[in-house]
Amino acid sequence: MTQSTDRPDDLPYDVPGAPPLDLSAALAQMSGLMLSRETVDTALELVTSLAATTTAGTLGAAVTVVDEHGRRSRAASNQAVEQADTLQYELDEGPCLTAWATRELVRIDDTTTDGRWPRWNTAVQALGVRSVLSAPLIVGGEAIGAMKVYCERPMNYGPHDEHIMGLLAEQAAILLSNTQSLQEARRLSRELTGALASRDTIAHAVGVLLGRGAASAHEAFATLADAARQTNRPVEEIARALLTTVLARSTDSQPR
Repeated sequence: MTQSTDRPDDLPYDVPGAPPLDLSAALAQMSGLMLSRETVDTALELVTSLAATTTAGTLGAAVTVVDEHGRRSRAASNQAVEQADTLQYELDEGPCLTAWATRELVRIDDTTTDGRWPRWNTAVQALGVRSVLSAPLIVGGEAIGAMKVYCERPMNYGPHDEHIMGLLAEQAAILLSNTQSLQEARRLSRELTGALASRDTIAHAVGVLLGRGAASAHEAFATLADAARQTNRPVEEIARALLTTVLARSTDSQPR
């Protein structure tokens, strides 16, 4: 539910000289980026650009992504918008954080009269922000952040803009979710590759110790683990050092 007063119907939704509101092209562009699996940073830049150019009279746009640790990564189309977002994070209040927390679209018609976030509303007036529209980014019932647009004049956003932001937010959430999933998959792949390499290194080192007289694989690994504890180094590092020494001796013993 939108918590705001109604915008007068006689206010224009379009501003002379503003880019055409080609929503279908914007959504198609985001879908194309999702399929091309670009980075999260590139995705955020595209989302903010599209939000700014598909809502009339907008000063700038920004996206906030909140991960499971509560960290906030953001993209902003200009410095004023970035400062407005920073104030939300510092004061821990504002329309963007509320849209994310409540999973509902939030609209401010005039920061000078809106009483929901008094400290933030007062602070952003110095930046020229008078009206705001913020939509949550929701994927699978989970809010992963919010996107928002700011305007220098009051009463700028109405039902038409809410509809546009809802569509953009829906597509942006899918886009950002996919890019985050891709990053997570790459991270897990790197960790798995590292774990397999570590396992192989330790297995080879155990084989070397067995060849040197260790009674069992368990005893050989215990030798590596004991050396790791004494030197405060990982077992893998001890195993790799052993294999390096063996290889060096083998190379030195070869006829020249």
